[in-house]
Amino acid sequence: MTITSYSSSRVDIRALIAVLLGVALGSLDMSIANTALPIIAADLNSSPASSIWVVNAYQLTVVASLFPLSALSDRVGPRKVFLWGIFIFTCSSFLCFLATDLRMLLISRAIQGFGAAGVMSVNLALIRLIFPSVHLGRGVGFNALVVGVSSALGPTVASLVLSFTSWPWLFAISIPFGILTFSFGFLALPTTSLKKHYFDFLNALLTSACFGVFVFAISSTAQMNSSFIFIFSCFLFSFFCGLAVIRRQANHPSPIFPVDLFQNRMFSLSALTAFFSFTTQGLAFIALPFYFLEILFRTPIEVGYLMTAWPAFVAIMAPLAGHLSDRYAPGLLGGIGLILLSLGLLFLSFVTPFTPVFFIIFCMSLCGVGFGFYQSPNLKALISSAPSNRSGGASGVIAMARLLGQTTGAAGVALCFGLSGGLGSTLALYVSVFTSLLAAFFSISRIRVLDKT
Repeated sequence: MTITSYSSSRVDIRALIAVLLGVALGSLDMSIANTALPIIAADLNSSPASSIWVVNAYQLTVVASLFPLSALSDRVGPRKVFLWGIFIFTCSSFLCFLATDLRMLLISRAIQGFGAAGVMSVNLALIRLIFPSVHLGRGVGFNALVVGVSSALGPTVASLVLSFTSWPWLFAISIPFGILTFSFGFLALPTTSLKKHYFDFLNALLTSACFGVFVFAISSTAQMNSSFIFIFSCFLFSFFCGLAVIRRQANHPSPIFPVDLFQNRMFSLSALTAFFSFTTQGLAFIALPFYFLEILFRTPIEVGYLMTAWPAFVAIMAPLAGHLSDRYAPGLLGGIGLILLSLGLLFLSFVTPFTPVFFIIFCMSLCGVGFGFYQSPNLKALISSAPSNRSGGASGVIAMARLLGQTTGAAGVALCFGLSGGLGSTLALYVSVFTSLLAAFFSISRIRVLDKT
């Protein structure tokens, strides 16, 4: 991939601001709507079950669009996909602000998810273009920092906005930042040479159906509101769509479903590490509030403070870990971080209502240190182990691993509650220890891969 606007080792701050603002908007919007769901449901005279689709419509569109858009970026360049993504995201935010009924809001949220997918599918590909290879770890460290802080701030920002005004303004606040992001991006994002291979629209449609229906089936399983035959049919349909994509895209230089990247053992092990680590995060983030409230008998305000320690230490550790990943093997750094995460979760599973608060905060902080220490090196390993002309596909895999992991974690918590009732949150913590150790195993396995190369 020929970089026409960056020939030196200097980093254009305007380009970096554009990418990080785009990442912040996408990550913040993933979590900001959750807090407002009860208010939205009441204001639009819809049921709580129907209002959940305000979140689901966004998430399903993101998942369905990631791989087609990342493949398109390998054809036309990540700059164009990013700018169009921000443009669509900003315009649809305005539509969400204007929505007067649930149907209009759901359509606007689906369009907004498509725009967010444009940003998420190429953000790390652009980081790779902006930063020289010797400092790539710092770049992904900044990216991990912004993702962690934005996701954590979502509920807080929503609460502040709702305390002063109505829910449509949750979407309106994205508009000026979207305009700012587009402006910086238009002026400074690097351009790349266009590829001559064709873009397979039928494969793009099949890939969207494969992953969109798969996530829908997982969500339906977690909510236990659909029959076994329906859920099984969804999984079967997803499987055959994926099989059709793999057969159709054989020998394509830039396949939409990037199975070619998984032939690289470093890449595949890093992707497995990402999936199981985000499954761990999904399990923990949903189970812990229930655990603190129902098992440890903490107040809602105390729960908020306790939950803050994890993302706070992720934000602190991500840039440091990114800097270290320019010197040390990602498998080693990731393994250390994920083992620390496992220990923090294990300690939490044994605390009692009489455990001092400072020890609980220590455990949550240990989880944040571990997750933050793993994330940046793993992101660097994923993006750097892919060929430069497949950066878009690699960036799509990273975003997909995160979304599928978090969705699987949420389904796991629902299953734990179904099996254990009131002790479901404790069982989910035990499961999260296991998935974290699995992620650590795959991370450490990469050390041997480096030794052989």
